[in-house]
Amino acid sequence: MKTRDFHYNLPPERIASHPARPRHSSRLLDLAPDGSINDHTMADFPGLVGADDLLVFNNTRVIPARLYGQKASGGKVEVLIERVLDERRALAHVRCSKSPKAGSRLQLADGKLDVEVTGREGELFSLYFEGDVPLLELLERWGHVPLPPYIERADERVDRDDYQTLFARHPGAVAAPTAGLHFDRELLDALAARNIRTAYVTLHVGAGTFQPVRVENPEQHIMHAEQVTVDAAVCQAVEQTRARGGRVIAVGTTVVRSLESAVQAGVLKPFSGDTRLFITPGYRFTAVDAMLTNFHLPESTLLMLVCAFAGFEPVMAAYRHAVEQNYRFFSYGDAMFLQHSAVE
Repeated sequence: MKTRDFHYNLPPERIASHPARPRHSSRLLDLAPDGSINDHTMADFPGLVGADDLLVFNNTRVIPARLYGQKASGGKVEVLIERVLDERRALAHVRCSKSPKAGSRLQLADGKLDVEVTGREGELFSLYFEGDVPLLELLERWGHVPLPPYIERADERVDRDDYQTLFARHPGAVAAPTAGLHFDRELLDALAARNIRTAYVTLHVGAGTFQPVRVENPEQHIMHAEQVTVDAAVCQAVEQTRARGGRVIAVGTTVVRSLESAVQAGVLKPFSGDTRLFITPGYRFTAVDAMLTNFHLPESTLLMLVCAFAGFEPVMAAYRHAVEQNYRFFSYGDAMFLQHSAVE
């Protein structure tokens, strides 16, 4: 298949710039295994989960990863942290009129942060933050919420909560695991009342999640690396779910990639490290049976993953339905529930 096969037409007004309120009022498209489509809201989601099923969430925490400032020469600069390496060092995207060289300095947050560019790793710059305050604390003080590029507005104070899941625990993501944003306290309580089992993985979502596939043949696309942790507890929960005949339901594509990255020789095992797993039609899924996800960008790696999971034709038909029925798209948009299909 070619990258252009994953294109669809989306009117700009379908791109959500703010989340639904309350969160569980988001719309939910249920794509059945036979290709039929049912329209719900997220309040109906507990009714789609069986008593023996397992919900797996991504508990990464989004950091305020965007910083503004200027170079020593005075030129404006925008920094987007991609990965925090330790209390002083980070890898970041740097946008300015001319790429900074090693040894140059950046004055960020109105001069409150003195940063040295120490080198470069591919498209990312190595940065060293001066001072005694740990980097994550500096970002909490001076950083901005790294809203996706298609949300064409400045971040607001409310985004600190809106662009964060209720179960966020481990800081490190620079983009939210957006399927998890639909879960508010009322919805989580409704799942708990039905004794629905849950488990957690950690995948620190990188800015590359928004990067379109720019080559005609998807097989030539180079996937960005993201840090993932799948511990023994979630592996045991998956095993127990299989034993009782339940489904493993991934809340988000990041959970799908986490669990599938941890499959070794056909068996899910604890895993901690980087993943570059790129899932396209033809991939054989081992760890996941159903998925809750948002609507993704045309020609994106995430749309390709969803098509691999539930079948190209059914998914693209569901996307056309969503556009026609005025669903809201992307990070702050509506959701889709789908089950694994053998159709490629």
